Amino acid sequence: MKHQDLINACQQDWDAYIQHSFVQQLAKGTLAHTCYLHYLKQDFLFLKQYARAYALAIYKANTLADMRGALLSVNTLLNSEISHHVSYCANWGLTESDMEAEDEDAGTVAYTRYVLDTGIKGDIVDLYAALAPCSMGYAEIGRNLSADENTKLQGNPFIDWITLYAGEKFQQSAAQGTAHIDTLLAEIDLESQRGQNLIKIFRTATRMETAFWQQGLNAALENNV
Repeated sequence: MKHQDLINACQQDWDAYIQHSFVQQLAKGTLAHTCYLHYLKQDFLFLKQYARAYALAIYKANTLADMRGALLSVNTLLNSEISHHVSYCANWGLTESDMEAEDEDAGTVAYTRYVLDTGIKGDIVDLYAALAPCSMGYAEIGRNLSADENTKLQGNPFIDWITLYAGEKFQQSAAQGTAHIDTLLAEIDLESQRGQNLIKIFRTATRMETAFWQQGLNAALENNV
């Protein structure tokens, strides 16, 4: 099986994730700033747990190649992606200490702990199946929005977000991660119990991504925006 089999098996959930109203409002530049700020703070907290999950992948790895790959992801998250996130958030008036002090929202806790729990209970393939919707989905969203003629380019306060995930650097990184997942899945039969369990993990993580977008939108309701 391959990563596309995972997507095909939960296409409805996948579409709800990559086409969520939060994403569409980003593209149009109409997303309430309250929602975006909430998302940025929660995404910072998410990335910290994401780094822990890749650290767990080092422990779960059976080969040096997999250990090195997971270590590279940890280093990239801690020394590049999170640092970039902090710098970007500074433009929105958020400091690292602000985000460190923020409480994790329920959706953030549910998603990140699900990934970690899946990795702890299962093997490295289970863990990567739970991690996969994040990078794969953001890469597809970036490509879609950059190619969509309805995406507002001029005067869109969120254009840097779109440019980041549509950019060559992120797209290459996501493609490398997807190729690694395909390698891990190569010997697994889609119709086997093992294959069906991985689909279930992937579907659950995809639904968690949708919930993560939704909690951002809910911030507007909570603040009567």
